Amino acid sequence: MSLWFTSSKFKHFGCGSAALCPLWLKNLSSLSVPFVDKMAWTFLSSPKWRIRPVCSGVYAGFFHSNFGSNEEENMDIAMIGLGKMGANMVKRLLRGGHRVVAFDGNEAPIRAAEADGAHGARSLDEVMEKFSSLPRVVWVMVPAGEPTEQTLNALLDRSSPGDIIVDGGNSYYKDSLRRAVAFEEKGLSFVDVGTSGGVWGLTKGYGMMVGGKHAAVARLRPVFETLAPSPDRGWGHVGPAGAGHFVKMVHNGIEYGLMQAYAEGFDLLNRGSEFDLDLYRIAEVWRHGSVIRSWLLDLIARVLEENPALDGIEPYVPDSGEGRWAAFEAVDRNLSAPVMTLSLLQRLRSREEEGFSDKLLAVLRNRFGGHAVGNTRS
Repeated sequence: MSLWFTSSKFKHFGCGSAALCPLWLKNLSSLSVPFVDKMAWTFLSSPKWRIRPVCSGVYAGFFHSNFGSNEEENMDIAMIGLGKMGANMVKRLLRGGHRVVAFDGNEAPIRAAEADGAHGARSLDEVMEKFSSLPRVVWVMVPAGEPTEQTLNALLDRSSPGDIIVDGGNSYYKDSLRRAVAFEEKGLSFVDVGTSGGVWGLTKGYGMMVGGKHAAVARLRPVFETLAPSPDRGWGHVGPAGAGHFVKMVHNGIEYGLMQAYAEGFDLLNRGSEFDLDLYRIAEVWRHGSVIRSWLLDLIARVLEENPALDGIEPYVPDSGEGRWAAFEAVDRNLSAPVMTLSLLQRLRSREEEGFSDKLLAVLRNRFGGHAVGNTRS
């Protein structure tokens, strides 16, 4: 049992998801806050109950102390895709005591996963056969687009009713909405997880934005608690299927804007040549106590310490697709989102080798105003 409280007194308990609870009380607005507080403390003072934060979110969750021991909560799970994130997620799951079946299109990462303690599989059929019991949990961690589409379609044909299929890649949320319907028609559960953390996830944990039905997410809770920075932080059931990837799309749009602001700021500092500025030292100052301190700034400081002039770095900035989708989504929803949009456009500009448009602008200025063409202010 759990209770959803609105009183500020309970904020320090951490956050959980009422969606994961079998029973929860709604419509507490008719009760006085003191009454709600007293009722909560009555439950908390009982030895039968303990505080059990389930995930980051807007609910405070309290779970029965007999919910399950660590051994009971260890799970069998397959990981499809052993790239830089998938392989590290396997390691983190194994360290958390879970049994992992690992599969990839290449042999080397399978062998590496086996060396870490995973059960390697050389085909999707073998993946499904290696589960000791049903239903199964399969986590897909392959590139978005056609690789994900082909993998999920293959799993759709091989899964049994009750199985849970997780897409933890960077899929477009509308694709996730469509896929959830297809899986549900066959009695399967589809959970979309927007995953953040990159190569640092192994040691720092992964941020996970989870979309799907309550029952499926509840069953996956031990996996999320293992992969997250801590069991009660860094993951959340944000809504139904599709919501996880929608939230991750917006997350990446914000990421684009933050990165662009930092890049422009340090570029401006770099042009203050009369001050002979040490950009690494400035980054170090900003990292501590400044309102713009962040993990991205931590990474910037490390980069500038190692390579102050960024020698040998090609000024070509790719995009993974989610920032682009975020900009398009803003237009579709009649939202002015200039920071996200211009950050995306700046990435596109970084790929222009010849700069045809700039050449045309320069010659037009010359033709209508007699301005010089070339590196001049005239």
